[in-house]
Amino acid sequence: MKVKIGRYPNWRWYHTYLYRWFGYAPSQKKKIHIDSWDTWSMDYTLAQIVLPMLLQLAKEKHGSPITDLDDVPFELQGDHEDDIHDRWDWIMAEMIYAFDAKVNDIDEWQFSDEKQRRIENGFRLFGKYYTGLWD
Repeated sequence: MKVKIGRYPNWRWYHTYLYRWFGYAPSQKKKIHIDSWDTWSMDYTLAQIVLPMLLQLAKEKHGSPITDLDDVPFELQGDHEDDIHDRWDWIMAEMIYAFDAKVNDIDEWQFSDEKQRRIENGFRLFGKYYTGLWD
């Protein structure tokens, strides 16, 4: 697999007119090549890409999306504004735990029930908050 995603283009003053008149807007350059072996274990392939992105997002986040109280432990279910960031940090940590286990733990079949539940919860949270993964 080879993926090259370029920077977002700088918006110039004339792009406003091009967009208004012709519907043209500069787009990000992308080049993606998927080999046949990349889909052999696609869950592992994607986990190798997602894990470093989650780690970077957790380190450099500038905000937190709205989260459901049911997705976090009881001690994080407060109404304070600071709890929003603590809840998101906990959810991010669960997602990171799940993807780290997928990438680095070879013997998945030997996971304890507790560890397996935590991994499944991390993947569930990733799916639920996929659109909240922004910086």
